[in-house]
Amino acid sequence: MPAADLSSLKIDDSHRSGSSGGKVWRIFAASFGVLVLIAGGVFALRSRKPVVEVAEARAVNTQQAETLLNASGYVTPRRRATVAAKITGRVTSVLFDEGMSVREGQLLATLDDSDARRALDAAVADRKSSQAAIADYQVQLKYAQISLHRTQELHDAQVQSQDALDIAGTNVDSLKAKITLARDQVEASATRIEQAQQNVDNCVIRAPFSGIIVSKDAQVGEMVSPLSAGGGFTRTGIATIVDMNSNEIEVDVNEAYIARVQPGQKVTATLDAYPDWQIPSHVRTIIPTADRQKATVKVRISFDKLDPRILPDMGVKVAFLSAAPSQPKSKSADKAPSAKAIIPRSAVHGEGDDAFVFAIHDGKVERRAITLGRAIATDVEVIAGVNVGDELVVSGADNLRDSEQVEVRAQQ
Repeated sequence: MPAADLSSLKIDDSHRSGSSGGKVWRIFAASFGVLVLIAGGVFALRSRKPVVEVAEARAVNTQQAETLLNASGYVTPRRRATVAAKITGRVTSVLFDEGMSVREGQLLATLDDSDARRALDAAVADRKSSQAAIADYQVQLKYAQISLHRTQELHDAQVQSQDALDIAGTNVDSLKAKITLARDQVEASATRIEQAQQNVDNCVIRAPFSGIIVSKDAQVGEMVSPLSAGGGFTRTGIATIVDMNSNEIEVDVNEAYIARVQPGQKVTATLDAYPDWQIPSHVRTIIPTADRQKATVKVRISFDKLDPRILPDMGVKVAFLSAAPSQPKSKSADKAPSAKAIIPRSAVHGEGDDAFVFAIHDGKVERRAITLGRAIATDVEVIAGVNVGDELVVSGADNLRDSEQVEVRAQQ
């Protein structure tokens, strides 16, 4: 009985081969599924449209000035001050922080004024003492004058001697002199009071002009001094204030080209922080001296309109422009429309005769060969290949192909 039961558990060979075939089919199906998923992912990625940014080709102003000279420099404020105390003292309060706008005369910090106030109190006490002495001397003078009058009458009646009359007169003159001295002492005390009050006022640091705090140079408890003293333990400044309304550009121009620069000349400025932003400016002054070592002349340039984005010490590139030509248009020029356009340099690919751009048309990119003209700051002039109003790719996906579908990113 047990032997029969054990033989019933034997697996037939036909069943054994069928199970192996099913396992192979399962492995094949799993591999095929993985391949389908990979192919689908690749297809999805390839079908995704590249996202690009575009800029419009602008018309060329035939009256536009030429660039005579390029230079680089920095934004510098005409009014920048490191505010310091007039006396040596310990900082007791700091009422500002970096980036804060302050008004002229606004309280910035205070120093320990205990010694100065004691000196002020002593000067006030001296004045009160001198004023009290004057009152006492005036009472004594009144009595001395009465005594002198009585002695004079007795002397005239030959009752008093000449010596008594002289003594009475001397007392009157002495008291008058003491009153004069006391009044001088009152004036001296008033001067000492003003001096002591000035010392008290010197313990208060105020903003010399309206501007923005760009540096906080002292903290509560530190010693400050108008002169460098005590090694590195004594500060010489409290804060640095900049008048943002006085920002201008300072550049060094090679003395060989300084003849191309004139006061009032129009300038296009481009900040390194905002390379696509052209700022209209003009030459304010040419410093009438040259740097012997660098062979340059310093030129200061004012912005036509200030902007909060313009900050001190920013790097800037400037283009000195020529005067705009004033040639009248000919009839032939009116009949033949100009094919020129201005486009950003970032839209141009390649160089020289191989330059080309990608234009957007019906959601697709078109590769166009172009002929370049002169450079104008961050733009470039196109002689042929681009029409005014064409939308050109300036940034986005790399390796664009002709007729490729793209998605245009909305401009902020």
